[in-house]
Amino acid sequence: MNHFEPPIHWADHEDVAMALYEKFGKDFTEAKIYRIRFTDLIDWVLSLNNFDGTREQATEGHLEQIQAKWVYEWRDNQ
Repeated sequence: MNHFEPPIHWADHEDVAMALYEKFGKDFTEAKIYRIRFTDLIDWVLSLNNFDGTREQATEGHLEQIQAKWVYEWRDNQ
């Protein structure tokens, strides 16, 4: 964990989405982001450097919001 950046949590949907976009960049289009299995999405979020949370804290609502914000981030960078 990078101690110079505050930790991000499941409810920080936009911060998580931005971190995923930075990590995966152009690898995922809008359609691909919406087809990501939640089990994969959980693993990727847990692997983010400043993420502070557990698999058990992930909810469908958090995952849906992260997916939607990731799409917005992808669109903003096109």
